[in-house]
Amino acid sequence: MIRIAICDDEANTRAYLLSLIRAQSCPCEIVEYVSAGDCLADTREVDLLFLDIELAPDSDRLDGMALARTIRERATGPQPVIIFVTGYERYVFDAFDVGAFQYLLKPVDEEKFSQVFSRAVAQIGTAKEKLGPVLTLQSANTSKTVPLDSIFYIESSNHKVELHLKDGEFACYAKIGDLELELQDQFFRIHKGYLVNLSYVAGYSKTEVTLTNGEKLLLSKYKYQDFVKAYLRFLKRGAGL
Repeated sequence: MIRIAICDDEANTRAYLLSLIRAQSCPCEIVEYVSAGDCLADTREVDLLFLDIELAPDSDRLDGMALARTIRERATGPQPVIIFVTGYERYVFDAFDVGAFQYLLKPVDEEKFSQVFSRAVAQIGTAKEKLGPVLTLQSANTSKTVPLDSIFYIESSNHKVELHLKDGEFACYAKIGDLELELQDQFFRIHKGYLVNLSYVAGYSKTEVTLTNGEKLLLSKYKYQDFVKAYLRFLKRGAGL
């Protein structure tokens, strides 16, 4: 499943692109935006963005090209594949300046669309494979996809969870019990408040677990034996035993 966005201020163009996407054999979720502001206000991550270069500037004076630059300047989260939709070939070089995957001239040819769409989806699939296993969390209007290998541990507090990452923290509303079930192959719940990535366990005693980043977390006496078993199983899997 990939998430696709269409950003165009012309309703007929959005409807046409929507029909072309739905004609492809690709499971996807599609969202539409009529302005750059609407697109930026939705912080959920997008895999593929069809963007009108001649998008009418919004209140922040952002047109399609300015929106693409803003997206590229964002430091957090995976970057979407951008396909520009334009009525003018003169924008082609500008499109590649912002790392556009391709551009489509209006009116969009169905066969050309299908070819470009297939290549874009293939590139997205390759990028996701390189990223490895990920955890996707949603909170209100925000979505974040996090590679499991970037998480040291997950902490639960006041109906929220905080992911302690290699490059900072991310908090959202979620149940640590649900995450425990989802991540049980690589993570272990050493305490009611901590779900630890077994990849980053540097050592342990009967009362605490030491991570490779130097942090020490409380290990429940009721979890000790199961933790040791889970950790040894994890090490054996990693060694191919």
